[in-house]
Amino acid sequence: MSGGPASTQSAALPDPSEPRPGATISASQLLRNPGFVGLLIYRLLAMMSYQIVAVTVGWHVYELTRDPFALGMIGLTEVIPYFCFALFAGYAVDHLPRRKLGMFACLGLLLTTLILAGVASGTLPAGAFGIGTLTLFVAIAINGVVRAFLAPVYMSLFARVLKREHFARGAGVSSVVMQTGLVLGPALGGVLVAWGGKTSAYLVAAAFALAAAIAIITLRVTEPPPAAERAPVFKSIGEGLRFVFNNQVVLGAQALDMFSVLFGGAVALLPAFIHDVLHYGPEALGVLRAAPAAGAVMMGLWLARHPPQKNAGRLLLWAVAGFGLCIIGFALSRQFWLSALMLMLSGMCDGVSVVLRSTILQLSTPDEMRGRVSSINGIFIGSSNELGAFESGVAAKLMGLVPSVIFGGCMTLAVVGATAKLAPKLRRLDLRDLQ
Repeated sequence: MSGGPASTQSAALPDPSEPRPGATISASQLLRNPGFVGLLIYRLLAMMSYQIVAVTVGWHVYELTRDPFALGMIGLTEVIPYFCFALFAGYAVDHLPRRKLGMFACLGLLLTTLILAGVASGTLPAGAFGIGTLTLFVAIAINGVVRAFLAPVYMSLFARVLKREHFARGAGVSSVVMQTGLVLGPALGGVLVAWGGKTSAYLVAAAFALAAAIAIITLRVTEPPPAAERAPVFKSIGEGLRFVFNNQVVLGAQALDMFSVLFGGAVALLPAFIHDVLHYGPEALGVLRAAPAAGAVMMGLWLARHPPQKNAGRLLLWAVAGFGLCIIGFALSRQFWLSALMLMLSGMCDGVSVVLRSTILQLSTPDEMRGRVSSINGIFIGSSNELGAFESGVAAKLMGLVPSVIFGGCMTLAVVGATAKLAPKLRRLDLRDLQ
C-alpha cells in the first residue's frame, strides 16, 4: 500500500513539548498541538449543529406526516445533492484554500438552520403546491450540498496538523470528539424540542454553525501552496477514483461500512419506534439518538490509549458483525432501557470501525489526493446513512417497522461474510504494514 509523501510528516505545527520524530506520543500530548485542537473544535461544533438539526427535522416531519416513509425521504432528499457535489467538493479541497472552504460550508449550515427555524416559527411557509413539507425538504437538500465539503476539509487538514506516525492515535482522539458531538447533539436537540420547541432547537443549531465557521477560519495550520497548474476537473476526479478502486484495502473498508450502514441503520426509524413501539416523547428520541455515540465515545477513549495495530482487518470485520447483531437486538426489544443498551453496544462496535477505517484512509492516501479520496469515502460512508434511512423507510413500509430492522441486521452479517471472502488483503491487514 502506498503511504503519503514525506511532506506530510513536516506539516504539523512545531511544539516544543512534542517528542522526537518516531517516538510514542500520548493522547494528552496530541492535545497540546494547537492546530489539532482547533480542528477538533471545528469538527465538534459542526457536528453539534448537524445533529441538532437531524433530530429536530425528523421529529418535525413525523409530526406533520405520521409516516415512516417520510422519515426515509429525509435521507434521500439529502443524499441526492450530496452525491451530485461530493466529487467536485473533493477536487475543490485539493486545489483551493481549505479553511475558506470549511468556513463557507459552515455558513451554509447556518443558512439551512435559519430556513428551518423560519418554517417552525411560521415566518416561512412549510409547503406549496399541496406539499405540506416542501420548504423543509428544500432546506434538507441544501444541507446535502453543504455537507459534501465538511469531511474533505477535515480529512485534508488532519494530515497537516499531525505527523504520519501519530495518525492512528489521532484518529482515536478524533473519534471521541466526533462521537461526543453525536451524543450531545441529539440529546440537546431532543431536550430543546421537548422544552423550548422546534424553533429554539433550530436557532441553537444555527449558533453552533456560526461558531464552527469562526473556528475553521482562525485555525492555526499551514496549507500546501497552490499548484502552478490545475489538472482538468474530470481528469483529477478520475485519478482519485482509480486510486480507490485499485486499492483493495481502502475499497474493502469503505464498501464494508457502506453496506453495513445501508442495511443496518435503524436510527432513521427512531421517531416511529419511540412513538409506536416504546410509547415515549421527543426527549426519548434524543436519548436513543445519542446512545450509539455514547458507546462509540467509550470505545474511542479506549482506542485513543490503545490504538489498534495487529490484526486490524479481522478486528474490523468482527466489529461490523457485532454491529449487525446489536441492531437485531434493538429491533426485538420492547423496553426503553434495553433498546438504549443495544444501540450503545452498536455504537461501541461502530467506534472500532470508525477508528480503523479513518487510520487506513489517512495512511494509504497521498497528501495531494486527500480531498478527492475523502469525498469518495464520503460517498461510500456518509451517504450510506442517508441511503440507509431511505432503505429503512421503504423496508418499514413494505415489511413493517420491526421486521424491516431485523432484516437489515441480518443483511449486515451477510455483508461481513462477503467482504471477508472477497477482500483477503483487508482480512489479513496489519496497520504496521501501512506505516
